[in-house]
Amino acid sequence: MSKTSKHPLIVMPTEEEDAAILAAAKSDPDAQPLTDEQLASMVPLRNLPGRPKSQSRKLLVSIRYSPEVVAYFKSTGAGWQSRMDSVLREYIETHPR
Repeated sequence: MSKTSKHPLIVMPTEEEDAAILAAAKSDPDAQPLTDEQLASMVPLRNLPGRPKSQSRKLLVSIRYSPEVVAYFKSTGAGWQSRMDSVLREYIETHPR
């Protein structure tokens, strides 16, 4: 019984095809092959540091808001959660204990 692979067989280009591909790449100013120096300076993405740590860390909590409140803030566009945080901070400043 023969097994069929779900993955297609990879066929490497011939030397002539490879030369044609390289010539086409070199003729395109927006798609130049990387230099040896560029290749040597590459670092795997997993080795790069992530986003810098914030000075003011925020807590992840689960909370329920009225649908109207969420709809209002979402309607203000991207960054609505930060705006909601700003409104709550302003409330804290204007309503001391």
